Order: sequence, then structure tokens, then C-alpha cells
Amino acid sequence: MIGRAGLLLVLLIATTATIGAETTTLKGVNRNAYATMMYMGTPRDYEFYVATRVMLRSLTRLGVEADLVVIASLDVPLRWVQTLEQEDGAKVVRVKNLNNPYCINPNWRFKLTLNKLYAWSLVNYDRVVMLDADNLFLQKTDELFQCGQFCAVFINPCIFHTGLFVLQPSKKVFNDMIHEIEIGRENQDGADQGFIGGHFPDLLDRPMFHPPLNGTQLQGSYRLPLGYQMDASYYYLKLHWSVPCGPNSVITFPGAPWLKPWYWWSWPVLPLGIQWHEQRRLTVGYGAEMIAVLIQSIFYLGIIAVTRLARPNLSKLCYRHDDSKSAFLLRTGLKLIAIWSILAAYTVPFFVIPCTVHPLVGWSLYLLGSFSLSCITVNAFLLPMLPVLVPWVGILGALLVMAYPWYNDGVVRAMAVFTYAFCASPALWMALVKIKCSLHVSLEREGFLPKISESTAPAGSNKLY
Repeated sequence: MIGRAGLLLVLLIATTATIGAETTTLKGVNRNAYATMMYMGTPRDYEFYVATRVMLRSLTRLGVEADLVVIASLDVPLRWVQTLEQEDGAKVVRVKNLNNPYCINPNWRFKLTLNKLYAWSLVNYDRVVMLDADNLFLQKTDELFQCGQFCAVFINPCIFHTGLFVLQPSKKVFNDMIHEIEIGRENQDGADQGFIGGHFPDLLDRPMFHPPLNGTQLQGSYRLPLGYQMDASYYYLKLHWSVPCGPNSVITFPGAPWLKPWYWWSWPVLPLGIQWHEQRRLTVGYGAEMIAVLIQSIFYLGIIAVTRLARPNLSKLCYRHDDSKSAFLLRTGLKLIAIWSILAAYTVPFFVIPCTVHPLVGWSLYLLGSFSLSCITVNAFLLPMLPVLVPWVGILGALLVMAYPWYNDGVVRAMAVFTYAFCASPALWMALVKIKCSLHVSLEREGFLPKISESTAPAGSNKLY
């Protein structure tokens, strides 16, 4: 009898331990999570994938005591999902895209941002900090998990920002939101910010969040201090942070997508771009883009070598004067082609460089590419090198002026850039005049514009040697 009772007791303990282990597996090691979302269908899917990886790695480096969760739509490539899980330590939750009834333009970049509502379905966690990929963490922010059922930052006086907010997952809240989408509840901007703002319309009247010193979790809704979502534009005015509300913990980059910090041209145009790239250098690295960078570098160096070897000897070319109408039209067309070739030399390299390389690599490759393509134009149209390279020198000078690290504030920096542009404009104008004159002379050379036809040459045409 006692033996049977003992056996039952052992089985009960084993069963309880098994259930507890399963519960632990379901809930994960941590009670809280930092979450972000990823979906496909925009021209910048890869850039946001890289940004998501850098943010996750930066959180890991800060030693946050929470799970890292990525809410990924079903069409996110499997290799990206595996990289997020195996290399970045994230837990990927695959979801079906939520239909956005407010989206009129199918190519609108915010059409799938309602996927952010899936954060309320992560009921295995007590609190979730939902993040956009363009957040740059300066320090650990685990105290946010002490906030209430919903907390967000007002970077606009009347509208809170959904680039970072705290929530308590709830199936009821999630189902209510899905129902509001189905019935077409009013949405001010048609995206996640307008929808979530409409669901929590009274947040502006809530008290400011101050984390309790004893570590307890608060209840209710709170406004988060501005230091948790410091708009990058605040920095550009003073060139340093002076946000008095809360810890200066997180930088956000709202606004035009082509000004996001992961693009190589973001620095030194926007000084904070280098900080994001420093985070990437220390975490993810740049191995994915370096093959393309190496191929382009070899290609440009090859162009420079060939154009130097193939440079014509102008002293051996003769001049040909031809005043016929056909020759005039041909010269005019060639002048236009030459001008467009110079413009192409300074624009084409910009668009073929991998968007997310380090700014120092990106600008170096751009200068190398524009120099090599300018050499082609110089050789093809027999132009002097220096006037064609005046824009090249001007761009390099502008980069140095913007990158100067000892400006007192953003106003002084802007004035310095304006002054440089004002002083450089006469040199650019003189270079254009010189190019125009050189084109006129070059097109008169027989070596460039040979005889169109002896029969069509006018009687008064002649050669000058």
C-alpha cells in the first residue's frame, strides 16, 4: 500500500515537472520582450532587414534581460528568418499580413504597418516594447517593462509616436483591434500610428512614466519621457543632446525614407549617420556588400588605366572648318551628348553603389567612380581634365566641410556649408564656360570629327595645321 502510494507520488512529481518544463518552453526564458516587425513588398525590404539585424544585435550588446522577437510576414525569405534566429538570437513569429482597408495606393510603403498590432497577440510575455527598425539605442532600457498596459512618447505635441511603445499583450485587445479594422473605424493617417492613436485617444492626459525604484510593474497608461524617442532633428540644431525629459536612451529617425541612417550618403550630410554605422560595424559588419564594392573598385580602376593609356595626342590633330548646316547640327548634338556625359559621370556611380555600405566606403567608391567615368568623357571629347573635375573637387570639399567635427552648433555648421557653396559657385561657373569653349575647339579637330563626305564639303572649307 505504501509502495503504491510512493509510486503515485513519484509519478505526480514527474508529471508536474514535465508540465512545468513545457510551460517554461512556451513562455521562454524571459517574461518580457523587445519586438519589431518585418514585411515584404517595398523597394527597401533589404535595407530594413539590415536595420532590424543591427538593432537586435545592439540590444544584445547592451545586455538586455528580455527576449528579442521579430514579427515576420509569411513572405519574408526563409534565409532571412534563419539568419535572424541563428545569428541574431531572435525568436521569429510568422504571421499573415493584416489587410489594410485604409490603403488606397497599393505601392504605399505604410500599407502593411498594421502588422504591428500582432504585438498584442504575444500573450506569453508580461510586457512588450514594440520597436521600429530605425531606433538607435544608446543605453539599456529594461526599466520600460515596469510601465503599464500602454505607454508611448509624444514627439509631436498632440500625437504620440509608434516607433517605440510599451504594451501588455492581450488577446482581447488584439481581437478588438481586428474588429475595428473590419468595421472600418476612422484612421487619421491610414497606417499604424493613426490606428493605434485612435485606440488610445486619451494618452495625452495620462501621467508621465517614472520607473519605481523597487522594480514593480505599474498599471494603466502612461506617457513616456522624450528621452526614449529622441527625434534626430533635435540633435542637428545643437550637435549634442540636451533632452531634459528622462534618460537620453533611444534615437529615432522619422521622416523621409532616403534620410534613414543606414544609407551610405546619410553621413556627413546628417551627422548621426556615422553612429548608426558604428553600431553596424561592431555587430553585423559589412561582409554582404563588400563583394560588390570590390568588383566596382576593380572596374573603375580598369577604366582609369585604359583611358590614361588611350589618351590622344592633341598636338597631332588638325583643325577642320566646316560651316555646313549638317556639320553645325552634328556639333550641337555632340555638345549636348558631352554635357550629359559629364552629368552621368557624377550621377551613375551614386545609384550603383550598395545602399547600406559604410559612408566612408560609399563616398570613396563614389569619388573613384565619378573620376573614372569623367576620364571617359575627357578622352571621348578631347576635353581638358581640370575643368571636368571641378565638380569632383567641389563635392570632396563639401564633404570635408560637413564632416568637420568641431562646430559649436547646427546653425554654424549650416552657415559654413552655405558659405562654402557660395564661394565655390564661381569656380563651377568658370569650369562650365571652359568646358563649353573646349568642346567648340575639340569638335573642330579632324581627329574627332572626320570628313563627313568630300562631295558635301563646301568649297570654302579648309584645314589649319
